Amino acid sequence: MSNLFSEVPNGKLIGNWDICAAGNPETEVIKVAVAMFGTIDLIKQIKIWGAQLLIVHEPLFYDNPDNAPSGELAIAKKKIMDDSGMVIYRYHDHPHSVTPDLIGAGMFKYLGLEGEYEYPDVIDLIRLELTTPMTPRKVGKMIEERLHIKHVRICGALDAPCTKISGMFGTPSGVNTELFSENCEMLLTGEIGGEWYLPEYIRDAAALGQKKAIIVMGHIGSERDCMRYITDLAQKKFPQLDIEYFECGEVYGYTEK
Repeated sequence: MSNLFSEVPNGKLIGNWDICAAGNPETEVIKVAVAMFGTIDLIKQIKIWGAQLLIVHEPLFYDNPDNAPSGELAIAKKKIMDDSGMVIYRYHDHPHSVTPDLIGAGMFKYLGLEGEYEYPDVIDLIRLELTTPMTPRKVGKMIEERLHIKHVRICGALDAPCTKISGMFGTPSGVNTELFSENCEMLLTGEIGGEWYLPEYIRDAAALGQKKAIIVMGHIGSERDCMRYITDLAQKKFPQLDIEYFECGEVYGYTEK
């Protein structure tokens, strides 16, 4: 599974988080489900669909890596996973270790921005030089409409036309280095820790005339389309299998339905 689509360059693999979290990895499969998070509701839904294999991107037991489940909730979830009879595989490191990063490639594919792409030898990072300048506010609106994210948050120079976009999705490291560089005017990401620091820095930078902005998409919103992309790749590589993408939904609710 780890080399499902392409080989990882020597020394590039970032961790050991590609694991079989439930079931027998030697199981013969006919139906495969792909999702962003393996929530309890999703596992039950996919069991009804009849999959033998579920591929997810993020941890099953609220830890990184997925250590042996501890605590009442994690143990209860593990029982549901085992009772499903499915093989559940976490597919994280390999997508982030190939070039281009499969996570970023999927997100940019479905966002549909036109321009020239660059794939630096940096984990999680893809750069895009737009053909036509766009404001962060406009890009944020496109993200909501095309990637179906309920709300995005934008800070910095919201209405400054930009051409240099950097994608570092999920909860990446190195955001500060990329955002402060001359290669980046607008950074798309999933989560920003410590709003007192980077967002406030960028807000003041914009007040002083710098063309810098961050678009925060939420962790699920910023990576789930990678799993749609991986589904597309898997369907082409294994046409004999029934492979479907399942939506886990956003983790947060909102005051307006």
